[in-house]
Amino acid sequence: MRRNRRVKIIATLGPASGSPEMIEKLFDAGVDVFRINMSHSRPPHDGPKKLHAAIRAAEAKFRRPIGILCDLQGPKFRVGDIGGGKVDLAQGATFRFDQTESEGSATRAFLPHPQIFQAIEPGHILLLDDGKIRMQVIDRKPGIIDAKVIVAGALASRKGVSMPDTLLPIDPLTEKDKVDLDFALRLGVDWVALSFVQRGEDVRIARTMIGDRAAIMSKIEKPSAITDLDDVIAASDALMVARGDLGVELPVERVPILQKLITRKSRAAGKPVVIATQMLESMITSPVPTRAEVSDVATAVFDGADAIMLSAESAVGEYPLEAIGMMNRIAIEVESDPTYDQLVHATSTPPQATGADAIAAATHAVADTLKLAAIICYTATGSTALRVARERPNLPVIGLTPVLATARRLAVVWGMHCVLTGDPENQADMVRKACRVAYDEGFCKAGEGVVITAGVPIGSPGATNMIRIAYLDDKGAPVAEGR
Repeated sequence: MRRNRRVKIIATLGPASGSPEMIEKLFDAGVDVFRINMSHSRPPHDGPKKLHAAIRAAEAKFRRPIGILCDLQGPKFRVGDIGGGKVDLAQGATFRFDQTESEGSATRAFLPHPQIFQAIEPGHILLLDDGKIRMQVIDRKPGIIDAKVIVAGALASRKGVSMPDTLLPIDPLTEKDKVDLDFALRLGVDWVALSFVQRGEDVRIARTMIGDRAAIMSKIEKPSAITDLDDVIAASDALMVARGDLGVELPVERVPILQKLITRKSRAAGKPVVIATQMLESMITSPVPTRAEVSDVATAVFDGADAIMLSAESAVGEYPLEAIGMMNRIAIEVESDPTYDQLVHATSTPPQATGADAIAAATHAVADTLKLAAIICYTATGSTALRVARERPNLPVIGLTPVLATARRLAVVWGMHCVLTGDPENQADMVRKACRVAYDEGFCKAGEGVVITAGVPIGSPGATNMIRIAYLDDKGAPVAEGR
């Protein structure tokens, strides 16, 4: 099974899509990676366990590697209970947060998070209930925060609190996250998404717990992560533009600009980037999206994002299959547009100063100059494939790997069609296997050529140093090749 598009699709699983039958239908309709949201799971994690088993069963049935993304909840901050359930806050009023565990009123509320009291400063902004209520801190004392209501509204019990100006002294993984992470790693997920990353150091701390058992995708949804964006990208394996919370903590008009910034910087670093949240939001209840949503998805594809993601649309929506089908059709239409390659390459991604990156750039140039049918890269860890995909070549890219975990992780990478194969015995065998796969998978016909890149000696991770060119006969065997 091969996709007729290069951007990948991630779908969140939930009540509307969690059955084995629906997972198979969603994959057949175009899903490349399934997201399991751990926010709604508690030990013994029966739900995620069943979803994981169903995805792996679909993988075996379709004989295609499928990625699994485990999305950790991250630190959540909420006010305590409010007397009567909710109160109306007036603009200009002073409201107090304290650490007294009692029901709140129109003048105060319990805030059960001592880290906030340690870090917040006068002048900082507090956002409550997804930004519907806005306050500014006017005073801070031990165990007390006084704030002025700037945007009024009704404050209900247990509503969320965000602090866009405050760098909080918190562990990037909560106790719940650590329990969920341990379960997910033992289960064997491919990607772990870190929520509310504040700085690159948060990712490195998580790396000490995760090791190489899964790849790390950092969700960019905090202003502090934007401030430290270069270090966050350097420490991460992939990035997600989490536009929901990002649009709460920052003015919404900045989100499109930041989306392009994060996409551009991630691509330049050779790190996969995912665009998420409200892409086809109206399809939660409608069988067709709005025209604005279609344009939003198209923009992400034109920008060269590696993947586009559905959340509630596929998890709890009434039309999960239709949403996947629509996203698939939009992507195919955009990538078929004559201006697509020009717009994708409007973002400059000059090769980094390494031999492997120079080889990847040269591979793209060779394939383009000779009008070859496909690029084939042998990759054990995925690094060769990532370097080739970073170039956004305008022809198919086939990743050959003997490592199933690598194939699954590469399911999120732009343009990558992964095939499991054993390590070749020598360079001649490498060329033969590459040609056979390209022929059997329908990427190359008799008389057409492919370019092959790999690391020599075979099986040496991270040592991309070789390019070969081969042309196929009518049985898929190489008839001519060159270095």
